[in-house]
Amino acid sequence: MGRRFGWLWAAYAVSTYGSGLSLGAFSLIAVTVLHAGPVEVALLPAAGLAVGAVVAVPLGPWVEFRRKRPVMIAMDLARFAALVSVPVGYALGMLSIGQLMVVAVVVAGAKIAFNAASGAYLKTLVRPEKLLVANARFESTMWTATVVGPPLGGAAIGVFGPVTTMLADAVSYLLSAAGISAIGGTEPRPARTGAARARELVEGWRHTLAHPVLRPLFLNSVVVNALIMATEPLMAILLLRQLGFPPWQYGLAFAAPCVGGLVGARLARPLVARFGQRRVMLASGVLRVCWPIGLAFVGPGVGGIALVIGLQFGLVTCIGVFNPVVATYRLEQTDKSLIARTLAAWSVTSNATIAAMTALWGVVASFTGVRTAVGLAGLLLLVTPLLLVRAAVRARRSHPPRGRRARARPPAALPGRQDAS
Repeated sequence: MGRRFGWLWAAYAVSTYGSGLSLGAFSLIAVTVLHAGPVEVALLPAAGLAVGAVVAVPLGPWVEFRRKRPVMIAMDLARFAALVSVPVGYALGMLSIGQLMVVAVVVAGAKIAFNAASGAYLKTLVRPEKLLVANARFESTMWTATVVGPPLGGAAIGVFGPVTTMLADAVSYLLSAAGISAIGGTEPRPARTGAARARELVEGWRHTLAHPVLRPLFLNSVVVNALIMATEPLMAILLLRQLGFPPWQYGLAFAAPCVGGLVGARLARPLVARFGQRRVMLASGVLRVCWPIGLAFVGPGVGGIALVIGLQFGLVTCIGVFNPVVATYRLEQTDKSLIARTLAAWSVTSNATIAAMTALWGVVASFTGVRTAVGLAGLLLLVTPLLLVRAAVRARRSHPPRGRRARARPPAALPGRQDAS
């Protein structure tokens, strides 16, 4: 894959491992340090994602027409500055929910801009036939970090205090910025297309929603991610407060199953080679939503931990297959001049929807109870595969199998399709 990709992968790995250590840290600090209730715990990530998404809307065009490496470095440094303020505030006795919300906003907005820049940069760095390999490596790294990080983070919190992992995450972004700087090479400044700035803001959405296959994939991904993430702060309350699990067990329950994500990411490429991209996206996408409803039935003790681990293992294994295949398909179907805006549009929409859903589910939990709210999210997830079936049907019409009769309907043109990839 080359030395330059090696540096990009290393930078991604170090920041991802830092985030793995601090996984759930915002909710954990809110519950254990600031003694926040269900609504506050839900509003904390919701406000960060919502405001971060609004801030990131103009960042898509801004990133598109700038060199990507300097943007990625700047976003890493912004996240470092925001996250390091949390242990500083805690040490001074000034930490508050308000500060955590501001930090969440900065981190969310910077993450959207970074992902948009890195996706566009990756397509220039890697040959088209290697995109799935690269995305699978990133996915494997993410799940490996999620396996290793939370248990170590829980242990570090127990020994050194509740904001230790936040400090480690901040330092990881500083190291990531150094790794991206070490990539080297020249990067031409992208030329503007001449479109008006107002139009540039929506060009990513325009491309996605006009594409017959990307549109249902986009809607499915947004809804599924929102319903899964909406229950994350509620599960923290259920496991830590109502069922009395210590932080290390809470981390273990969500970390150990992530071995399945690593397995799924490693399987993505051979599965696509054997069964085809369309079938793998459909099967893994449908299977990934069958597990979360079981979280509503988690009980105390060893049995409860075992149930969480089993359900999460099934969920993340399917996600580990689904994510790199969809990420690769999205890059293949998007022209280089639109990648940053398209990725920003996906991230902005996803973050805004997660924010709204998380806030809503906090309110729902305050009326129905945490367990009922988690079960309701699981039920709604079971309906989402309808969008994937629609995407599969349209992809089949656009790419009919070989040997089809000549009188069959010709494939529809796909906007932004790149023949080389």
